Amino acid sequence: MKSKLLTIATLIVCAGFVTSEPNKILRDTKWVVTENSSLRVLGSTNVHTFSCDIVGYNKADTITVRDMTQLVRLTGSVNLEVSNFNCHNIMMTKQLRKTLKANDYPTLCIDFISLSGMPRFELEPDILQGVVEIHLAGKSKRFIVDYVLSTDADKTFQLHGRREINFSDFDLTAPKKVGGMVSAKDKLLVDFNLNLKILM
Repeated sequence: MKSKLLTIATLIVCAGFVTSEPNKILRDTKWVVTENSSLRVLGSTNVHTFSCDIVGYNKADTITVRDMTQLVRLTGSVNLEVSNFNCHNIMMTKQLRKTLKANDYPTLCIDFISLSGMPRFELEPDILQGVVEIHLAGKSKRFIVDYVLSTDADKTFQLHGRREINFSDFDLTAPKKVGGMVSAKDKLLVDFNLNLKILM
């Protein structure tokens, strides 16, 4: 009897370390952000459109990936300097940095929370969704992001994400320039492209 109870207890403990798929052990994979990743925001004013970007992001941030079968858990973040935004127009660049409170909150942080599924890393791009939490100007908010994941060679791939957000999501007022004659609209499209490498 004791032998049977011990066997059952062992099976229960072991079950805690596997997913619903037979013989699949939960393991962490690491994705490392490599050089030339970028982030761009696209917006519009009452007279034209504008694009502001941070290019050449070269920090070696790491995202930890755990495949839970039903959901892929992510742990990690990308941290960008707000003062590195370039709108390719001196006045607009200055106004955007001021609006985002670059002096008080110099870092824009994107925390990666989850993915809708594990990428297949095949020739055809993967279409996925994921949850991120954006920390900006002292405020934080979660968003669902649409992703396209394209596989390159040698365990490298690109994660392209897009999401519409509003300045007001972070209690910010859209920037103005030239004495208020040109005003940006509240809505922005955030577009980022991460170059990643898999660490085994």
